[in-house]
Amino acid sequence: MAKILSKLRVLLVDDEPIMRRLVMELLLQIGIHQIHEAGDGKGALVEAIKFQPDLVLSDIHMDPMDGIEFVKRLRALPNPYFAHVPVIMMTADTSKDTLTEVLPLGIKGYMIKPPTLEALKAKIKSAVN
Repeated sequence: MAKILSKLRVLLVDDEPIMRRLVMELLLQIGIHQIHEAGDGKGALVEAIKFQPDLVLSDIHMDPMDGIEFVKRLRALPNPYFAHVPVIMMTADTSKDTLTEVLPLGIKGYMIKPPTLEALKAKIKSAVN
């Protein structure tokens, strides 16, 4: 599994630079080194098209485009690759309404921020298997 993780291309989307840095450090500790970043959903769409990630880690609450709208637009892109790319949503929002809103998007995981190393690793393994 470590070999598989080391080859993953991950798109990290969060509007908080400190959170992106924390998650980036955790990804590096897991052995993932091909990481692109975006500060909101609009930038993430551009990065996703260029980078074609194997996995997306996205915050939910961002401006001007939030994570929910980002995933909806990602899934709607003409390239069928994006209809199935695994997405793990990361948020500090624990409301059932938010969870209910993201589940129909075909996400592969939902994490409360800030993630721990073990929780992030487990979610990633589950999402890419």
